[in-house]
Amino acid sequence: MTFRWFGPADPIPLAYIRQIPGVRGVVSALYDVPIGAPWPREQLERLGGDIDAAGLSLAVVESIPVHEDIKLGRPTRDRFIANYCESVRTMGELGISVLCYNFMPVFDWMRTDLAMPLADGSSALAYDDCALSAVNLARGTGDLPGWAATYGPGELQALLAAYRDVDTARLWDHLAYFLERVVPVAEEARVRMAIHPDDPPWSIFGLPRIICRGPDLERLVGLVDRPANGVTFCTGSLGARPDNDLPAMARRLGEMGRIHFAHCRNVRITGEHQFHETPHPSACGGVDLGEVLRALHNAGFTGPMRPDHGRMIWGERGRPGYGLYDRALGATYLQGLWEGLLKNDQ
Repeated sequence: MTFRWFGPADPIPLAYIRQIPGVRGVVSALYDVPIGAPWPREQLERLGGDIDAAGLSLAVVESIPVHEDIKLGRPTRDRFIANYCESVRTMGELGISVLCYNFMPVFDWMRTDLAMPLADGSSALAYDDCALSAVNLARGTGDLPGWAATYGPGELQALLAAYRDVDTARLWDHLAYFLERVVPVAEEARVRMAIHPDDPPWSIFGLPRIICRGPDLERLVGLVDRPANGVTFCTGSLGARPDNDLPAMARRLGEMGRIHFAHCRNVRITGEHQFHETPHPSACGGVDLGEVLRALHNAGFTGPMRPDHGRMIWGERGRPGYGLYDRALGATYLQGLWEGLLKNDQ
């Protein structure tokens, strides 16, 4: 069981994470390295040392961002891929064995409400396509709620214009080009690549998104058919599509040995391309986490798992989706499910 931590600036200290029963690993990254630059070994080693000193271990890097020139297929991509490979080698040298990354153009995970009130008085992240359509990108990313990356109006419009020539077929080609060069390096470094599904799992702002469904994940692992090329099985991202059968997908990919990391959270679909996040227990949302974990267990999954986004509860304030209390509840819930599965084996 692992827990996401955003480094020394995170309002949740490592000492608190250490107190969550069963949590032994941390998921983190270097957040101040420019996108596309190689990660300095001493910085990553220092991050791991701070985590070790708290009685935990750096189990997963989430993530080394993929430069937009790679996704766009520009001539400069080879330089950025070489830098990416250098960072992966550094991970391997420091014994960090899982890399979660994504291939979403321009925007990472997207929500339209960071504090949707729920009936119990808590608040949660939510997404509504209609609300997104009202966002004016001519003003840059300033109108997007909680957006971490910042693009000015001119920079953003130039980037969106560049993607007009990149359809889904070309984006698949660019992903294959990237993986063909990075996966062998990861394999040699004993690092497992674990792509994160697109979140939400459909096109936004007219940009292509290609890692959305079970067939997409199977196509991904087939692009470079080597054990190091795998997926992050995110129940929240994949669960936002009603046509995704999550237990079946977990069985299929798990039996292939290609699930290297599991993100577990729950969502409730409230309309077409509309959902909000819920507490982790299966009865609270539309994802049957009990059946998903059963499928992972039966397929022999032994990789790291973490509770994903949580609500804000008990008056907590902090980074939306990444408070302490609800994610801690999620961690103990997931461990209870897993313990039950293990005991059924005896």
